[in-house]
Amino acid sequence: MSEQPADDKAHIRHHLDFTEAEWIRAEPEGVTLDEVVEYAFVPHTDGVTYVAMRKSTEPDGTVLVFTPSEWEAFVLGVRDGEFELPEA
Repeated sequence: MSEQPADDKAHIRHHLDFTEAEWIRAEPEGVTLDEVVEYAFVPHTDGVTYVAMRKSTEPDGTVLVFTPSEWEAFVLGVRDGEFELPEA
């Protein structure tokens, strides 16, 4: 049985207020999809603005939280095609 990964944002997540978050849909320009990823910039009392990400079809579901440097690395990985499916 594999061990669950540690939640390194556990000490922050419950202090973030998502009620005022302005969720941004990540979808191609000019296209409306039913299910997309949404992200929001959420300030914290520690002075850091974290990035939250969720599925649009599950607004009350799991929310991933990224530090600014984690978010930058994620975005750069997307731009570089790091998460593309291999060609069949």
